[in-house]
Amino acid sequence: MHNIEPFYNWRHVYVSEEDKESPFYNRVYSEFEFTKTVYNYYIHPQWDDFGSSTLYLKVLLADYSEKYAIIELIGEWNDVIENDIMELTRNVLEHFMSKGIHKFILICENVLNFHSAGKEYYEELNEELLENKGWVVCINMPTQTHYEFRKSKLDIYFLLIELIDWRAYKPFHLFTKIGKEFEERLLE
Repeated sequence: MHNIEPFYNWRHVYVSEEDKESPFYNRVYSEFEFTKTVYNYYIHPQWDDFGSSTLYLKVLLADYSEKYAIIELIGEWNDVIENDIMELTRNVLEHFMSKGIHKFILICENVLNFHSAGKEYYEELNEELLENKGWVVCINMPTQTHYEFRKSKLDIYFLLIELIDWRAYKPFHLFTKIGKEFEERLLE
C-alpha cells in the first residue's frame, strides 16, 4: 500500500496544502518518512489524516466558484469503531461547506472495506447538503465495499457511480459528467 499515491495530474490546477481555504493548508509532507498505516501497512506520506486511524484522504480539487470538491480516499471506512463519517463530515466536508462548497465527489476505489454503524450522520449531512442543492457521489467503490454500503441502505444518501476512466477527465468535465448523472438518477 505504501506505493499507492494520491492522483497528481491536477496539481497544476489545485494543491490543497497551498489553498488558504483548505483544512490542509500549510501541511508539510515527507517523501521518505512513512508514518501512517492501514491494517499495519504503511501508506504513502502524501495522504492526509483527518481524524481516523483507518481512512485517509487527499483533496484533489476544491473549486469555490463552481462549489464542488473532489476527494480521493484510501483505507477502511469504519463507522463502527472509528466513526469515519462523523470525522469526515466534521473535519473536512463541513469545513468546505462553510466556504460555499456543497457538492462532493469521493473517489473510493482504494476504500478496501466498509463497516456501517447507522444512518444518523449520513441523514444529517444529506439534509444539510440538500438545503444548498448539494450532494455526495462516490466513484468506483470496490465490489465488497459497494455491497456493504448498499446493504446498509446508505446509497440513498450518497450516489454510487462506476466511472473507470475518471482520470482521463479534466476536473470541471468530471464534475459536469457526475452532476448530469446525478440529475438523471434523480429523475428515475
